[in-house]
Amino acid sequence: MGSIYQKVLGAEFSKLHPEIQKRFGFSSSDGIAAIGRGTMDKVWYGKWFTLPFLYIGTWRNIMFPQKGENIPFTIHNYAYMDSFGRETVTWVRSFDFQNRIRKFDATMIYSEQRQKIIDYLGTHQHLVVEIDMSVADNGGIKLRSGNQYFYEGLLRFRFPMIVSGYADVCEWYDDVEGKFRIDVQVHNKAFGPLFGYNGRFDVEYVKGEPIPAEVKPVREEKRE
Repeated sequence: MGSIYQKVLGAEFSKLHPEIQKRFGFSSSDGIAAIGRGTMDKVWYGKWFTLPFLYIGTWRNIMFPQKGENIPFTIHNYAYMDSFGRETVTWVRSFDFQNRIRKFDATMIYSEQRQKIIDYLGTHQHLVVEIDMSVADNGGIKLRSGNQYFYEGLLRFRFPMIVSGYADVCEWYDDVEGKFRIDVQVHNKAFGPLFGYNGRFDVEYVKGEPIPAEVKPVREEKRE
């Protein structure tokens, strides 16, 4: 079984740097996890009026109102089958600001219905985001967020982008440094930059390790 990223990229997957192929190429059938550890050179947020949105995000581990430089960083990617039988990959990021650990949690699936990656943000999968994916010129992988939907009980709606943001992510492998590099930028068309980070990390691949409960969402939703 190929990974959800191989499924969406098809033949283009082979154009990725070999280290990126390895990192994005495993599935639940492989029993492998990728644990990244490194440093974010910079974590930032936009102007003062972005702070209320970022504070709200901390309730469910979706972005946060804190910034700094040389921030220790970890990321846990586990592939597993969720309770709906969908191939799923965890994206649990931790940023150590010394006085506080900030987290940014997500789980990704491939939607047969939409023919693209769906990113469930937060601990309770409240926010559903469509992801467009492509190969970068440097052999990295590029992700761009699209339509966003909010679900909570009977409350459900498509998020108006005037009050949300588009995320542009590029992850690549730096042969000179021998490290993975990442750049994340979230912006709003009307209000400009909202949040982002960039830095570098190493990846350890572990096999046969049980998936920690804390990297799985508290609640799973089937919103495709």
